[in-house]
Amino acid sequence: MNEIRDLIIGIDIGKEYTQICYYDRKAEEARSLSMKVGASQYEAPGCLCYRAEHDDYCVGLEAEYFAREKGGIMIGNIYDICQSEEKPQVAGEEKDPAELMAYFLKGILKFLGIQDIVKNTKCLCLTSPELTGVQVRNYQKACSLAGFPAEKYMLMDYGESFYYYALGQKRETWNRSVGWYAFTGEDVMFRKLTINGSVRPFLVKMEKPVNMHLPPEDEIRDMEFCRFVTKTLGKELFSSVQITGDGFDQHWAQQSVKLLCHQGRKVFYGNNLFAKGACIAGKDRLEDKKLKGYRFLSDSLVTTDVGIDMRVMGSPAYYPLIEGGYNWYECGAGCELILDDTEELVFIVGIPDETEKRRVGMPLPGLPKRPNRTTRLSLELKYVSPKDCEITVKDLGFGEMYPSSGKVWKELVRWDETEERKQA
Repeated sequence: MNEIRDLIIGIDIGKEYTQICYYDRKAEEARSLSMKVGASQYEAPGCLCYRAEHDDYCVGLEAEYFAREKGGIMIGNIYDICQSEEKPQVAGEEKDPAELMAYFLKGILKFLGIQDIVKNTKCLCLTSPELTGVQVRNYQKACSLAGFPAEKYMLMDYGESFYYYALGQKRETWNRSVGWYAFTGEDVMFRKLTINGSVRPFLVKMEKPVNMHLPPEDEIRDMEFCRFVTKTLGKELFSSVQITGDGFDQHWAQQSVKLLCHQGRKVFYGNNLFAKGACIAGKDRLEDKKLKGYRFLSDSLVTTDVGIDMRVMGSPAYYPLIEGGYNWYECGAGCELILDDTEELVFIVGIPDETEKRRVGMPLPGLPKRPNRTTRLSLELKYVSPKDCEITVKDLGFGEMYPSSGKVWKELVRWDETEERKQA
């Protein structure tokens, strides 16, 4: 590779395989890195192995080799490990999933061959088939343990990676709808990416998946896949079709390929789409901003705006905390404030399709009795799912005259279902 600083890196942490790529500024494209020296092998098993004699960890093909030939301890697939909070046993010692993920990241980043990888990285983007709350916490903690501060990494699921990859190509491949067939053995899933150009910003969304199980016999499989293509593509005009996963082969898909290419549709097949999409996302968000006029409506999106009314420099003002339109794991805010003749916080919430903003109160039971404007609080909001926002309030006291009581209030709230909120 010819990049040595300001690296933009995409890593696909898949259910079985892992891939890594970087953005080549000279070629102006994301490039995959081979996971095997002297070969064009871009996928590697997503496994981690502990080598007791070296007291270190290795990943991918090397992990398989040391576990098979040299007595290494195979820990398992890192994707599965990070889906749980359970601590695996490694040489008789419990290890946190995030700690193991940090070792995995360090191992796979070595393929770049760059000294001081954290210092020379501008953005590390991790993508996975989906992102649960447990996975997000493990990935975030792992990035921190590997030395990456929050501003140097981002997370996304395959749907968002697909969006960045598709719209990162030449415009003629996405000026209409884009189809996506994802194969997993004998199962195939179809999703359609559409762009609504009648509003600003342009709204891009992935439609709900349609699934089908294919028979194993080649000729029948080809025929059944043809029927599935006819059903899913219909008579609509598609600019391109992307095919990913193991299970598709042009050897059996002879009639299917002809049908896919009908009406001049461009058809692409490959398994490096998600790593490249993650890489393109980092480039676009931090540098190009070519897609700033587009908004991807992912399932992970927070749609509500949240703020609070307060006095700033003596004048009443609305103070924004959370802005809708971002993934839930990117949404968080905090501030310090002084209570003025009140014993509760009132949040101003803007919900799509509602003309008037809601006022949602959060009582602070047990708040110490002090003179007005002598209670200082810290306020933190953090989304733990696309719908659930965790609020944490701490009593900071007011200098030496009124020391902190140490009280903490926590609440989990769904802004559009405020009657369901729970006091922690």
